[in-house]
Amino acid sequence: MGSSAPGTDVIRIKNLHQMASFTDGAQWESPSAKVQPVNITLEIKHDIARTAETDDLTHSINYSSVSKTISTSCQVTDFDSLESLFDYARDRTFEEHDDVHHIHLEIQRPRGLLYPATTAIQAEARRSADAPSVEQLSISNLEIRTIIGINDCEREETQLVRFDLIFHRRSRPTSVFPFRNLERSIRNDVTKSSYLTLEALASHVARLSLEFLQDHCDSVTVKASKYSALVCAEGPEVEITRSLKDGSLAPHYSGGIVYKTPVVTTLNSVEPPPTASATATATGLSTSDESKHLAALAIGSNLGDSFYNIELALRLLETPGVHYNRLPEGANITIVDTSFMYETEPMYVTDQPKFVNCACLIETTLSPLELLNLLKQIESIVGRVASFRNGPRAIDLDILLFDSKILDTRPLDERVSDDLEGHLVIPHPKMLEREFVLRPLNDMIPDCIHPVAKLKVQDLLSDVVSKQTEPQVMHKVSPFPQYPLGQVSKKVDPQLPNLPAVPSTSKCWTFPISPSSPRKTYIMGTLNVTPDSFSDGRINNTITAGLSYAQSAIQGGAHIIDIGGYSTRPGAAFVSAEEEMSRVVPMVQAIRSYQSDGSGVEVRQTLLSVDTFRWEVAEEAVHAGANCINDVCAFSGPEYPVGESGKKHLLKIRQVARDLAVPVILMHSRGEASSNKDYTAYNYAADSRGRGAVVEAVKVELGEKVDTIVKGKGGLRRWLVIVDPGIGFSKTVDGNLELLRNASSITEDFTRKDGARNALCGYPQLIGTSRKSFLGTLLHQADSSSSYAGRETAPAERGWATAAAVSCAVQQRAAVVRVHDVLEMGDAVRISDALWG
Repeated sequence: MGSSAPGTDVIRIKNLHQMASFTDGAQWESPSAKVQPVNITLEIKHDIARTAETDDLTHSINYSSVSKTISTSCQVTDFDSLESLFDYARDRTFEEHDDVHHIHLEIQRPRGLLYPATTAIQAEARRSADAPSVEQLSISNLEIRTIIGINDCEREETQLVRFDLIFHRRSRPTSVFPFRNLERSIRNDVTKSSYLTLEALASHVARLSLEFLQDHCDSVTVKASKYSALVCAEGPEVEITRSLKDGSLAPHYSGGIVYKTPVVTTLNSVEPPPTASATATATGLSTSDESKHLAALAIGSNLGDSFYNIELALRLLETPGVHYNRLPEGANITIVDTSFMYETEPMYVTDQPKFVNCACLIETTLSPLELLNLLKQIESIVGRVASFRNGPRAIDLDILLFDSKILDTRPLDERVSDDLEGHLVIPHPKMLEREFVLRPLNDMIPDCIHPVAKLKVQDLLSDVVSKQTEPQVMHKVSPFPQYPLGQVSKKVDPQLPNLPAVPSTSKCWTFPISPSSPRKTYIMGTLNVTPDSFSDGRINNTITAGLSYAQSAIQGGAHIIDIGGYSTRPGAAFVSAEEEMSRVVPMVQAIRSYQSDGSGVEVRQTLLSVDTFRWEVAEEAVHAGANCINDVCAFSGPEYPVGESGKKHLLKIRQVARDLAVPVILMHSRGEASSNKDYTAYNYAADSRGRGAVVEAVKVELGEKVDTIVKGKGGLRRWLVIVDPGIGFSKTVDGNLELLRNASSITEDFTRKDGARNALCGYPQLIGTSRKSFLGTLLHQADSSSSYAGRETAPAERGWATAAAVSCAVQQRAAVVRVHDVLEMGDAVRISDALWG
């Protein structure tokens, strides 16, 4: 019972035992009313000073008369719930007793559930209710047997755990409190659990109760105790009170109780994060918007153009407009992160094409079932048709995690089956055995805790991999779209929202997921259509010369040709966007329209990259036929340090790349290539392996930009990003050597000293050393141990030096090398691949 305020007298009718008839059954649900016991305690707040002075009962409350009123109330009709009996007894008390103005009423129902647990309701009430009072409903003495404890013996036998639960609310919904279904849900769930601590078990029951009750309560108090733990005491007990606003009950758990969801959006709708530290804190799952939920989705396809299917599904996912049925008005979904994309062998049913798998994090206002409904509609639009179980499909969209919910819509007797058709189970029950699901999740949320397994995603992935008798064949893949669109146009249903056109796929590159996996290094040829490039200006700046270079590069083994119309050499002349486009776009068009000369070299089908930091040039070049954007400024423009204009520029070119669905190469730079070479701010990172300030700077500075480009609303798909450490740009000779000999560490999976994960973890890496000035500087240095006096070299004379640098890049597991002399450097790559691949 509630306690009275100081100075307030109480007249109490305590534990009045009565019988009342309830239509919702007793131990079992019943179609007819059942008479059962109730215990009622009534506190009447009343000043007894006058009665004490006069010893005259007429100045007090006739508790006998009030007791009769309560007793009569229990027998007057059938009640459908504890709430209805409470309301009737309260109202009759005020109606029949004018001298009663303020009461506290509690009604217990000891036999209203199958198991010996007591349900109850209590609240204060006033004759004139100026403000709503807090109502408490409870389930007490709920005893459940479960595995609980840290000792070996406690992991072998179930123990009896007693729960007392109190539900607090300020307003009452129209439906009655679901005592029976809640007790059944808690019992089924706890029976299957196997927690180590009472603290974790109590927290789990609190979360389960809040999620089950929805609008029925504002907060819950859970007391959990186990009788067998202490010999000389009734037992240890944990008591907690939790609400939906206590934190974030997302899969991420860091010691606090988390009961709602977060997503960290590293880029808001206005500008990217201003500092590296701001991005570094954006790890795990958190959101400040309590009206939204965070969900992790798995995406797969193995029929048709899988890359097209996946991109179309994602664009439809972010446009839940009027063309989707049964969604609430104002429904909102935002993709806030994506994984890398993987090509995997089929699992379960192996006689079918390979799958392309990935994952994304979404922030949404939808409920789990509303989201599931939307995903099924998208699958239908993209082209999924009924097939046999685990068979091929054009698209497959699954909810893996939703906040930290544990949800199973299947009937109890069907939950032993792993057939989820027509039902929703969260977390997805199969994810714990699927590397192709856990690996994409690990790209985004490695530290998030699985709400059932209670392990981090990265630990679950390690466990799955360690148990494999044979490693699963998986590769990262980056798709290159087919442009111009007119050649292979694909149309979306015109009744759908107005989406940017989704391109078909031209080719895709594959990258190994581990250093020990076989690999090949892709070769990028360099076609500068400028009059003043540092090594080949005026050589290939005509259509005829450019086509000749493209043909020879392809014959030499180039996988892609990078076309640039703006020299990045120190002191190069300014070129307007219009002039740059007039150089680049005609060359792209010429290559795309080139007719074969009978040599067997398909020039027009080769992949093309546009080397530019301008979104206008990139957009025009891609529409003309380019398949990739290579940006030496990593989307921030040449301004250094990056200011407001650079942040706005990043948002614009990011949107262009996202709409075009093209891969991008993002390079580390600090403005003009020959300046800003001071990295002493990163000296803290020096180690015995020769890695120092420059390597650290690339990880931090380029990592911040990449996070801003990939994460948050409007982010580019992670699988479309290739990183470039920027050798030769704003680095000294020693800095370039440090980068080259430690390039593999730039994309390693590790935690930095400030606790943040390496933002460049896992990205494919392009390295460009061809003919660069640091090679010339090294060749110019005399060798004191020999008669070599050093020599001046023009860029075109640095072929052997380039070959050595290329060989080192391959040994450091570069995914792509950018070269001028494709045939000769291709030989260096092929031998290096044989040595280190």
